[in-house]
Amino acid sequence: MGKYEVTFDEYDVFARMIGRDGGCADGHRIKKPWDEGWGRGRRPVINVSWTDAVCYFQWLSKKTKAANGQEYRLPSEAEWEYAARAGTRTKYWWGNSEKDAKQNAVCTGCKSTWSGKKLGSKTAEVDDSLFQPNPWGLHHMAGNVTEWVEDCWQDNYEGAPKNGSAWEKAKNSDCGRRVIRGGSWLFKPWYVRSADRSWSAPVYRYIHLGFRLAQDL
Repeated sequence: MGKYEVTFDEYDVFARMIGRDGGCADGHRIKKPWDEGWGRGRRPVINVSWTDAVCYFQWLSKKTKAANGQEYRLPSEAEWEYAARAGTRTKYWWGNSEKDAKQNAVCTGCKSTWSGKKLGSKTAEVDDSLFQPNPWGLHHMAGNVTEWVEDCWQDNYEGAPKNGSAWEKAKNSDCGRRVIRGGSWLFKPWYVRSADRSWSAPVYRYIHLGFRLAQDL
């Protein structure tokens, strides 16, 4: 699981190069996403769709596979929650108290501070030293931006894959809706719980949507 959410620095390189490198496999066009005036750099990329995220990891995998054999993908929903919990069974990786969200999560009502907050930036840099990673060293698994995962939406977990893989085409699945996890700066503390889940259309872009990558070792 990626230690950090994918940043503007990383995504902007992809947006600049993807056309030259043959474009997305599904033919949709990529452009540099707007940062809402909050700043780019090490802040998590926002305003990206699920289809954008898929194109990104496919493009990156082509580069890294040729160089060192590494390939990337979106995590499954099961993998994402397992990593977010980091061995805990509480509402949040830090415990059950919303009050303790301060300096553990960027969200509406978390009362955290971060670089650029006074200037109106809604997201924190992925490696902002004011925020602690979870017990497995992963940053912003609660809050900052909601994160796309691979799975098609299911109303519940009945019949879910037992090996933690992504749940895609199944009897009750809806691939016109893709799962998003983790809550964001836009959400209240309740919605950044490790168990919270939601969905969005795979072509939808918004000011709280980003992603991180996973890798099979």
